[in-house]
Amino acid sequence: MSNPFAQDSGPQPPKVLKAPVEIIANLRILQQHHDPLTLTFHERNQRFQSYVIEIDRERNLLVLDEMIPSDGERYLQNGEAFSVESQHDGVRIAWDCPAGMRTGEHQGERCYVGAIPGEVLYHQRRNAFRAPLKQSEQVKVQLGGTRLRTPLDGLMLDISASGCKARFAGDVSKQLQPGQIYETFCAQLPVGKLETAIELRHVRYDDKLDVTFAGLHFDNLSGLQQRLIERFVYQLQREARRFESDTFL
Repeated sequence: MSNPFAQDSGPQPPKVLKAPVEIIANLRILQQHHDPLTLTFHERNQRFQSYVIEIDRERNLLVLDEMIPSDGERYLQNGEAFSVESQHDGVRIAWDCPAGMRTGEHQGERCYVGAIPGEVLYHQRRNAFRAPLKQSEQVKVQLGGTRLRTPLDGLMLDISASGCKARFAGDVSKQLQPGQIYETFCAQLPVGKLETAIELRHVRYDDKLDVTFAGLHFDNLSGLQQRLIERFVYQLQREARRFESDTFL
């Protein structure tokens, strides 16, 4: 089997995504992981934060959450163009909104509605390729060790040769310490059971979703466990390529 990580041994040059299926797939990643967006209006220095809350492919609509701070809304109502930038596990995803967006309402809350961008800049700066998991491919994980009174049960969101991202129900951020090694991490991968120690790289609680996101780095993997991870990531990559091929047929 060829090594699926060979082409991803270092940061990749930026790519401009123009295929709608690729653009929507990356916007959905930002939506599902609740990654913050940074909005910058042209010729203005202030930055604003928002989130992707809805993508309507049939009507070609993108819906963003209310801006923080809210005084940026007056620029938007003036029809000013702005740029959007976000980060997802080492990947920079950015696009322009030259036509601006209009204010609206989504599930009773203030929002902004505009067209799905025709181009998205995709810049992978992480050394190892991360493969996202679909909701239908849920992988249960358990995090434990001497630093935790009781193990934490969660779900894996993505995985690479060097680590993964997981989410846990509720606010467990106060129980977790970035930089700490946790001796017990188990994941029930479709290709076998992964058991290893991990280092917690970062942790973030999202009060809107009432979930805690954790970035985990595999620590001292055995050869057997490394091959298990490579086999699973290779399988995810192959399925993603097959999905793209089927979409364009």
